[in-house]
Amino acid sequence: MLTENLLRDKNIIGKVISAIRSLKLQEKINIMEVCGTHTYTFFRFGLRKLLPDNINLISGPGCPVCITEDEFIDKACFLCKDKQNIIATFGDLIKVKGATSSLELARAEGANISIVYSPSEALGLAKENPSKRIIFLAVGFETTAPLTASILKEAKKSGLNNFFVLSAHRVIPPALNLLCSDREINVDGFLCPGHVSVIIGEHPYREIVKKYHKPCVICGFEPLDMVLSIYKICLQIKNGKYKLENEYNRVVKASGNISAMKLIGEIFDVRDAAWRGFGVIKKSGLFLNKTYAKFDAEKLIGKALISRTAKNIKCRCADVVKGKINPSQCPQFKKSCTIDNPLGPCMVSFEGTCRIYYEYSA
Repeated sequence: MLTENLLRDKNIIGKVISAIRSLKLQEKINIMEVCGTHTYTFFRFGLRKLLPDNINLISGPGCPVCITEDEFIDKACFLCKDKQNIIATFGDLIKVKGATSSLELARAEGANISIVYSPSEALGLAKENPSKRIIFLAVGFETTAPLTASILKEAKKSGLNNFFVLSAHRVIPPALNLLCSDREINVDGFLCPGHVSVIIGEHPYREIVKKYHKPCVICGFEPLDMVLSIYKICLQIKNGKYKLENEYNRVVKASGNISAMKLIGEIFDVRDAAWRGFGVIKKSGLFLNKTYAKFDAEKLIGKALISRTAKNIKCRCADVVKGKINPSQCPQFKKSCTIDNPLGPCMVSFEGTCRIYYEYSA
């Protein structure tokens, strides 16, 4: 059994790095790590300094807060204005700026905002405050969507009439398809997200390999996981034979979590959805279906107009999540944009690429 000590063993990691070098790939290899936790591991353990110079890791759209559009924040801030509403949100969203405001500013102006650490806490607020409307801001990929689905199912069973969800849940495979077809972004292979893969399994990545002929390796989150996965991608490129490999098979099953996927399908419809940096991606968003429409916070907004201002053009978070630039290429990075004063969500979220670069890069 692989232990943490083994997965962080410098000698073993060094041998894998040597194996990567022994492939003697001359061309530049762009590998996108889709998950923010991969970016964190890559920088925290100094893996960038160990890899050959021609192996270039690009951060992708793996932070759910970072790819959430301004409009979602604006809707949440609009809902804050009604004193009957309590907004339940994860802490990462508090400082994210929309086009007009932020939850942090709304709270300073008297909005009732409660930071929760799980969807079940939000449901608990609804049970404890029957005279208030509790609106849970549901953000995340396939990893967290089953948790939201579960509490919606419980809310329906309990007959709650004061619980609502504003969904910004997104699914990863459509974004990878878009990245593969974007000529501006030259991705040679993907480190596929381990947490998401626990839910969706291997099949969606096989389709990407088949269609675009790019290596995909489902990757765990320890340093050894990452260098092994990078080696597998480089070996595929050298041999000119592309496939999906599951390096994280100690956790990820080929079929994924069938029960979780069934639960998602029971509660949500898959529709076109907007992503920061990508625009609208077809069939990439999870929205409450007709059976659960009574819990959809969108109906509380209705046709109300939300006045919008111009987006902050100084922030290049949209380019970061798409892999067009790294944070150090943004003129605002570590200057007007810091952890204490973030201009965009990539500097706010703990999984945000800008924040990780800020804390760990030289």
